[in-house]
Amino acid sequence: MKILVNNTPFEPILEENITSLLHRLKISPNGIAIAVNDRVIPKVSWDVHALHENDRLTIIRAAQGG
Repeated sequence: MKILVNNTPFEPILEENITSLLHRLKISPNGIAIAVNDRVIPKVSWDVHALHENDRLTIIRAAQGG
C-alpha cells in the first residue's frame, strides 16, 4: 500500500491510522492540522481514521510570526 505524505510517497503499515503514522514519522501531534484527500480530519478522530491505498495526507504545522 502506498500513500502520499506532503507529496512524498510513503508505505504505511497494514491498518495504520493517523496517530500511528505520526508516531512512526516522529512528528509531534502538537500544533499541526492534517487533511486526508483535501478533507481536514479532526484531531479526536486521528486514532480511528484508517489510511487507505493512494490517500493523500497534508500535514500543516502552525507557525508564529506576523
